[in-house]
Amino acid sequence: MSSVLDTYARKAISFTKGKGSYLFAENGDKYLDFVQGIAVNVLGHCHKHLVKTIQEQSKKLWHVSNTFIVPEQEKLAKRLTDNTFADFVCFQNSGTEATEASIKIARKYFHKIGKPEKNRIITFEGAFHGRTLAALFAANNPKHTEGFGPKVEGFDQVPFADHEAVKKAISKNTAAIMIETIMGEGGIKVVPDVCIKGLKEICNEHGILLILDEVQCAYRTGNFFAFEKSGVTPDIVPIAKGIGGGFPLGACLVTKKVSIGMTPGTHGSTFGGNPMACSVGHAVLDIILEKGFFAKVKQKGQYFDEGLKKIKEKYPKIIGEIRGVGLIKGLKMLVDNDEFIKKLMNHKMLTIKAAENVIRFFPPLIVNNNELDEAIDKIEKVCKEMS
Repeated sequence: MSSVLDTYARKAISFTKGKGSYLFAENGDKYLDFVQGIAVNVLGHCHKHLVKTIQEQSKKLWHVSNTFIVPEQEKLAKRLTDNTFADFVCFQNSGTEATEASIKIARKYFHKIGKPEKNRIITFEGAFHGRTLAALFAANNPKHTEGFGPKVEGFDQVPFADHEAVKKAISKNTAAIMIETIMGEGGIKVVPDVCIKGLKEICNEHGILLILDEVQCAYRTGNFFAFEKSGVTPDIVPIAKGIGGGFPLGACLVTKKVSIGMTPGTHGSTFGGNPMACSVGHAVLDIILEKGFFAKVKQKGQYFDEGLKKIKEKYPKIIGEIRGVGLIKGLKMLVDNDEFIKKLMNHKMLTIKAAENVIRFFPPLIVNNNELDEAIDKIEKVCKEMS
């Protein structure tokens, strides 16, 4: 009997090593891994540059309190602000912590400017913002919140993609609108650029903030952030997952305007921004900021799309819709997604489910076309089996 608390419906398999796009089971079987820790290992398993960075940093310094200046943290923050909309970065350990920091920063901003009544945040049905209490009730999924009352107040939820509902939900107490640029757990639902622009216009009109949750989609679309094509400048963006390439790292990026309420003592993290994590985050940027890297992500995403479209055309009663951008993909199935995932696993391919009967695919950004062809072949074989 396992001594690990039973909070996951774990598959009866474990892995001993990984390399690039592949995981290797205890019995030596090789699996094509398009889960990658749920969008975490953006450079695949055991990328040589990340391994070297961890080895070198481990010989120097692992952890030091945030009561001191942490050079590795300073360097990573500067690099993030140099390449994004943000003026400041607040480091965390995970996506849910980054989301919580976003909520705090938004509320503290209005408190600082003399409007403490503005403390409510508008969120969307089907969202996922993490597993801490405020994040749970921000998303307000009944399956996730059951038994964890009393309800954390301060959130007003509206239907996804309903701008009129957003406008009606705004009151004198509204501080911000928070939305995932690509809804991950909700079924790889991409928020169109025009909608992001519309939300920003609503925020500007009512003097409230825009929080774009990019925890799952940052780096994956062929741009640094998924929202960049919209031309919108958000106020706050929480990120995590891929930014550490597999090492626990989260961050909350903010503009100078909204940062004014965050002064010494208003927020903290024992492990957030530690030298080891920040060194790895820096190493990830070394790779993804190489000239042409994001263009290749777009090309590979298009290549994967083309292969998936051919399968959908061949099996229209199996696949209903192809979703996603770049290398964050989803298939909305017309058959049971759990069964399809199980059969893919029988073919030595790992994927993960989402809402709306969707299967999610998170290939590493360093995936090659041969590996994408392998994935397409396995998906087609399962479609044939289930026809």
